[in-house]
Amino acid sequence: MGFARACSVALVGVEGVVVEVQADLEPGVAAFTLVGLPDKTLVESRDRVRAAVANSGAPWPQKKLTVGLSPASVPKSGAHFDLAVAAAVLGAAEVVDPGEIADLVLIGELGLDGRVRPVRGILPAVIAAAEAGYRQVVVPEQCAAEASLVPEVSVLGVRSLRQLIAVLTDAPVPEEDPPDGEGRPDAMLAGLVLPGAGLGTGLARGAEAPDCPDLADVAGQHAARRALEVAASGGHHLFLSGPPGAGKTMLAERLPWILPPLTRQESLEVTAVHSVAGILPPGEPLVPRPPYCAPHHSATMQALVGGGAGIPRPGAVSLAHRGVLFLDEAAEFSGKVLDALRQPLESGHVVIARAAGVVRLPARFLMVLAANPCPCGRHTQGGSGCECPSSVIRRYQARLSGPLLDRVDLRVEAEPVTRSDLFGRGGRGEGTAAVAERVRQARERAAARYAGTPWRLNAEVPGHELRTRWPAGPGALAQAEREMERGLLTARGLDRVLRVAWTVADLRGRDRPEALDAAVALELRTGIARGAALATGAGS
Repeated sequence: MGFARACSVALVGVEGVVVEVQADLEPGVAAFTLVGLPDKTLVESRDRVRAAVANSGAPWPQKKLTVGLSPASVPKSGAHFDLAVAAAVLGAAEVVDPGEIADLVLIGELGLDGRVRPVRGILPAVIAAAEAGYRQVVVPEQCAAEASLVPEVSVLGVRSLRQLIAVLTDAPVPEEDPPDGEGRPDAMLAGLVLPGAGLGTGLARGAEAPDCPDLADVAGQHAARRALEVAASGGHHLFLSGPPGAGKTMLAERLPWILPPLTRQESLEVTAVHSVAGILPPGEPLVPRPPYCAPHHSATMQALVGGGAGIPRPGAVSLAHRGVLFLDEAAEFSGKVLDALRQPLESGHVVIARAAGVVRLPARFLMVLAANPCPCGRHTQGGSGCECPSSVIRRYQARLSGPLLDRVDLRVEAEPVTRSDLFGRGGRGEGTAAVAERVRQARERAAARYAGTPWRLNAEVPGHELRTRWPAGPGALAQAEREMERGLLTARGLDRVLRVAWTVADLRGRDRPEALDAAVALELRTGIARGAALATGAGS
């Protein structure tokens, strides 16, 4: 009787659980039994592993073989267990030393010819292995760079099962030639990309990229540009309302490029989500810039917040983690879908409960809503051209619920673009680089103020903490407090005015918000023009 064990990782959302793969050989009729809550893909690994071992030149044991995946109570899915199953079987058959693989974490899919194919979710799987105390992992060669992002873990990238056997037996490692000819696409990279999972996601490359959208391309919209700068500096959600063609989409598309680059920890979080979702670009193991996700208004609940059959998959709110979620034509989204955003907007994560398990996915994003004022879009243009009845306009605007809008810090009306703005007679606005520099400086002031706390941005700080530990100047919130007494502001709204006031003060280099900063914040919060934003620019 032979026995051996190896390790792999089961992914539940973006979190991993180390799974011990045990192989047991006993005398009897040759059979292969796989136990431990495997899904259909994992059950089929029996045939893949048998063919891969035979085509790699190793003998297949002609005995009763039982492979167990422990803990048995955790559902296992995916083909990335193939490599660990093959190593455990070879250890039980004494083709390799069982002691060499006992503390080895192996992740990879096997082709019938023995090649090791890349799989999704390598980064969160290796992170889970490192947190469990494992220090040696074996992954497909194409995924070695992604696995190497985890510190203090020795990574071995292999191209085939033959190479792994040679390494474990101290034999010369054979060279594996690519199966495809030079210049032909590598079919094995298909395992890294999941078709249809993009959801409008784009990964920003940085302000120095030649095709980077420039904020100077936006004609006019001075108030909306200032609101965009405030949103980027403090992490505040933004609602842009205005007629078609005013530049709302252009502004939202340029927001990721004025955000600072991600920190190392943030990059690992974003990369893990994109790796699991199957949209991590090949050859780019680490996402350095905030992502941008713009789902269509026909997106379902599962597409937006995550879900699906079996183990829930990340939705748009998780794909936009640490980046921008842009909902264009927001009034056309389903009301239930939009209201599902209320919980992740507050908590920064989404919890999805399904029969297959409960998944907690990160969802700390900067949301931008854009909508027309009425179905025809011409309601605010001096009243001319709009033929929508008032009842239709009210119903259209009511599609965005009050509780959702109460969580949006900035509300700005995008004015129609004039001829002088379009042809540049008033001069071009500032470019992306200049605005991004001011945003960086404002964020550095906030980070220095919140050093030693769990918060980095003004939008993250609870209102009670701001009121007690970092109070505004004397009388700064007097006008906002009067608006609250009149019922125009909720308690949450007053806290958000204070947060935006701190961001305006950071942009202006002030030590704390004064009355003018709070007036600008109140105007941006309510969307009612009071002249404060015109009296001073956010970046002045």
